[in-house]
Amino acid sequence: MRGAVLAGGAASRFGGRPKGLEQVGGKRILDRVAKAVQDATGALPLLVSNAPEAPQWRPDLKVVRDAIRDCGSLGGIYTALSAGDGPVLVVAWDMPFVPVELLKQLIQRADAYDAVVPESRTGESELEPFCAVYGQKCLAPIRERLADEDFRVQGFLGAVSVGRLPAVEVDRIGDPATLFFNVNTPEDLEQAEELWRTQTRR
Repeated sequence: MRGAVLAGGAASRFGGRPKGLEQVGGKRILDRVAKAVQDATGALPLLVSNAPEAPQWRPDLKVVRDAIRDCGSLGGIYTALSAGDGPVLVVAWDMPFVPVELLKQLIQRADAYDAVVPESRTGESELEPFCAVYGQKCLAPIRERLADEDFRVQGFLGAVSVGRLPAVEVDRIGDPATLFFNVNTPEDLEQAEELWRTQTRR
């Protein structure tokens, strides 16, 4: 199982500083995500980014630039998949609390499906496509969506077999609101810091 950290998104809300380089609990979010992915897969992840300075963020990580430019996060998933053989575990670089246990459970289901995605809610389930495993059979349908300029990340899932990590199982690992929390703004960063403090006090 390969791993990839998706380092995309505009940095304008952090004054031009890439959000994955912000710190939560004294550690960069990028480093937290990379370690979780490495611990789950047993290997250093790829870093998917078009930023010219990306090789300096983590010199030990191989940087892969978008295979097809200007296609948003779906293009990042496509790039991670096309950068090697077999399935790939992808995690967005702005999710500081994704636990290794959850990632391992996604990997354990990967042999049976083309994609494995966790749910964050029961009932009217909500999928978390930026913390998921995608197999090679996803490449063609993603490429078709990109050609149609349909950049919705979940838009291609109907064309492949999808395994879900049910929300009830996610709940056993932790609160989905924390596990899948993503940092997009300075206010989110403050909230993430408070979540980290809450976790360390337990």
